[in-house]
Amino acid sequence: MSAITIYHNPRCGTSRNTLAMIRNSGVEPEVIEYLQHPPTLERLRELAAASRVGVRGLLRAKEPLCAELGLDDASLDDETLLQAMVANPVLINRPVVVTPLGTRLCRPSEVVLEILPDPQRGAFSKEDGEAVVGADGRRV
Repeated sequence: MSAITIYHNPRCGTSRNTLAMIRNSGVEPEVIEYLQHPPTLERLRELAAASRVGVRGLLRAKEPLCAELGLDDASLDDETLLQAMVANPVLINRPVVVTPLGTRLCRPSEVVLEILPDPQRGAFSKEDGEAVVGADGRRV
């Protein structure tokens, strides 16, 4: 098992870019496609705490279902939000990456560089062409 885990949605460009930067460091992470294999309530609680964004930070507020379910109500408690995310994994913000150096919600994708144990092995540009890492392996 890899020391790095990514909660990934392959349809999301930010998630794909994050995964590519992990691989550019020479590591093949454990990839959890959370829409097919959602985290448990307890795991979501752990990820929210470890990532320091809190439960509301892990809620994908831009997802239309969020408003449909009334989850944009600031008075709702964490437990209500967590239960909604477990029942509807599309409500989980992504990607979340766990490494020995920490846990982050990687939005934007280059946030992952803060917690990768190994440096980038070469240049990296996002899918849209934005350069993130130069040929020397350093952040641009």
